[in-house]
Parts: sequence; C-alpha cells; structure tokens
Amino acid sequence: MTDLDTRVTPSRAPLLRRAAPALLGYAAVRALGLVVLAGWSAARGKSAHTLLAARWDSLWYSRVAELGYGYEVRLPNGDVHSNLAFFPLLPWLERLLHAALPLSYADAGLVVSLLVSLAAACGIFAVAEKVYGARVGVCAVLLWAVLPVGIVQSMAYSESLFTALAAWSLYALLTGRWLTAGTLAALAGLTRPVGAAVVAAVWVAGVISFVRERSAMRTPGARNAGHAQAHTPSASNGENSPAHAPGAPEGTHTPAPAPGASATTRTPGAQSPAATPDARHTPDAPAVSGRRRALGMLIAPLGAAGYVLWVGRRTGRGPLGYLDVQAGWRNGFDGGYAFARFVADKFTSFPSALAGTGLIVGVALLLWLYVTGVRRRQPVELLVYTGVVLALALCASSYFGSKPRLLLPAFPVLLPLACALARLRTSRAVLVTVVSALAAAVYGAFWLNGSGPP
Repeated sequence: MTDLDTRVTPSRAPLLRRAAPALLGYAAVRALGLVVLAGWSAARGKSAHTLLAARWDSLWYSRVAELGYGYEVRLPNGDVHSNLAFFPLLPWLERLLHAALPLSYADAGLVVSLLVSLAAACGIFAVAEKVYGARVGVCAVLLWAVLPVGIVQSMAYSESLFTALAAWSLYALLTGRWLTAGTLAALAGLTRPVGAAVVAAVWVAGVISFVRERSAMRTPGARNAGHAQAHTPSASNGENSPAHAPGAPEGTHTPAPAPGASATTRTPGAQSPAATPDARHTPDAPAVSGRRRALGMLIAPLGAAGYVLWVGRRTGRGPLGYLDVQAGWRNGFDGGYAFARFVADKFTSFPSALAGTGLIVGVALLLWLYVTGVRRRQPVELLVYTGVVLALALCASSYFGSKPRLLLPAFPVLLPLACALARLRTSRAVLVTVVSALAAAVYGAFWLNGSGPP
C-alpha cells in the first residue's frame, strides 16, 4: 500500500485555520533565520537589511519599481546586463506598496516578500493536504522553510511570490477551479520565466480532462451519469468533495481526482446522483465546465507571453528579443551541458572534488524524489509542474550559484520527504525540524555574508 491508497477525513474548519500550525512553524523558522543573520552580519560589520533588500537581484527589482525599464550595465567583456531580464509583477507590487505606505522601494520589497512567503506556505499546505492530508501538509511547509537556501524566502526576491502563485494555481487545478488556475498561472508568468511550468501544468491537466471527458461520453450510459456527476458539489468546485475516506488512518492517502473528474463518492444504499431532480434538469453543466476549462487554458499563458512580446517590441528584435536580453546575462538553455562541465571541473583538484561530489549527490536526490513522486502517483499537475521547474533549473546555462534558489519553487519534490517526516513520532519530527532549522539559519547567514545568491 502506498501513501496514496486511502484518505483521511478532512476537517470542516476553514483552510486558514487548518493551516495555522504550518504557518506558525514557518514563521518561527523564518524568524530564527533572520535573528541569526542579524547577529552574524553585525559581527562582520555588515547590514542584514542591505543583504536582504539592497543587493543582487533585489536591487535590480527596486530600480525597476522606482525608475522603470531601460536601465542596463555594460561590462568590460562586452556583456550587457539589462533590467528587461526581470519580470514586472514584483516591481509593480513594490511600487504599489511604496505609493500606499511610507516605505522605500527596498522596504516595500521586504514587506511584499514577508506577505507572499506566508501565502506560499499556506498554498503548499493546501496542496499537500489535498493530496496527502493535514499532517503531511504541515511537514511539507516546514521542510520548505528549512531548506539550506530558505533565507531567500525572506529576501526582496521573486521566488516567494512565484511559489505562492504556483502553489495556489496547482491547488485550483486539484479542486477544479479552472478560471482561478489560469489567472494565477498568468500572474506567475509575469513573475519569473519559470512561469512556463505553471502554464504547462494547466494545459496538460486541461487536455487530460478533455480527453477523459470525451472518452466517458462515448461510453454507453456514461452521458447521463456524466451530467449527473457534473452537478454534484464536488464536481462543481472540488471544495465539498471528501478529500479523504472516513475512518482512514492519518498519513495514508489516495491520489487526488483527475483534472475535471468527479470526486463524488457513494455510500451503500445511497440514491444514485443520476436519479436526483437536479441532475435531470441541469444538462448543460458539462458544457459550462468545458468553457471554463478552455478559458482558463487560454488565460494561463497570457502573462509570460505578453511580457516577452513587449520586450521584443521594446528592443526592436521581435519575439526573440527576450532571449537576446537573457543572453546578455549569459543565461540560456543548453540541456545541462554547461552545468555538467561545471561539475566535472570540480574534480580537477581534491578540495573542490568534495563540492563536485556534493553536487552530484544533490542532483541525484532531486531526481530520486521526483521519480518517487511518479511511482506514488502524485497528481499529474504536480508532476508536470515539478518536472518543468527541475528541467529549467538544472539544464540552464545560468550562473551556477543561482541553481539552489531556482529550485525553491519545486516544492512538490519535497512531498515524499514530508510523508516520511509525518510518519515519525511527533517528538522526533519536532527534533528533526529544529535541527534542520538551526542548520539552515546558520548556513543562510554564512551564505549571505559570503558569496550570497546572485
């Protein structure tokens, strides 16, 4: 029996209340990281505030918020770093908050990061709870918080904003809210180039839903049953569907319903939904659901496509203009060739060989976790999204120090570990979390005061 074979009875409490333990734990981990960073930075004569809000990408975002696009830096080697490489949603939010409150653009970025990181944590909980149950949801959030590069979640970077939009879009897909999923995917596409991963999840889920719906309609007798199921509360929006079977032990679960599929369950002797008056008199609901699905799929790519086309027009280089902008930063997609060479070069001397070995082990662990998710039949939405995030992060020729933070949005890869942590006794799970949080806080302070995230 896998982790997805039975379901836990969900609480009827509001989602925010169910997520409260996860959010409190997340806030405690992030607070610990900031305290350690402040102490470490003070000991080195540096400003933690500057490290969080006014260095690296955070500085580029705040300049876009303040001055708009058009700023670029020409390096001695001929490279051109243009701020057109940075997608606009985070700078828009910084500008909005700066206009509404007496905050600098840098401080506005920190406030946005604080709020959206909590939204991301809540979204991760919602997705994990939907698939595996509340205990795994809490563990998934805590694991995301204690990642070695988790300090980025507290910086004026776009990773937390993107993860929040992606997580809630995936949750909307899992609960059949196509318009919400498409809208959030479009916003994710305005946040980072990896927004393509959310768009891919929406499109694959939509196509599978359409194919299954058409296949069911061709089955004799399935048309009336399909109409009936489409009008139960679970098929309309997924909120009232039982996420877990009554009486199932906590920590064991079954896959979420397929995209667009009904999650209706029947009890022995219960009247068939097809026999209810509502089912007989509302035959147009599948068409309504299909229109919403199609509209959500059409909306999903508009954010990323709109910005890329705008950059192409602004630079005068057409649809490929954004790729030229990224090339100025030495960013591209080479299938992992440059990354493989980077790792291989580590083995030219003994001290660096240890780092090379660590990189290989880390990549192997990521791939193993992803394959584990496939074997445990995670919902296809999560698998598609995670696969695209991993591919774009590992196979890009960007600065290799960025790759750990580029992997932060791939939170579904943590779900197998969250299931394992949830199976531990509470005291042991707390001990593992506390030790991991301390290690992450120390590493985050060391990292930002050293090379830091580019």
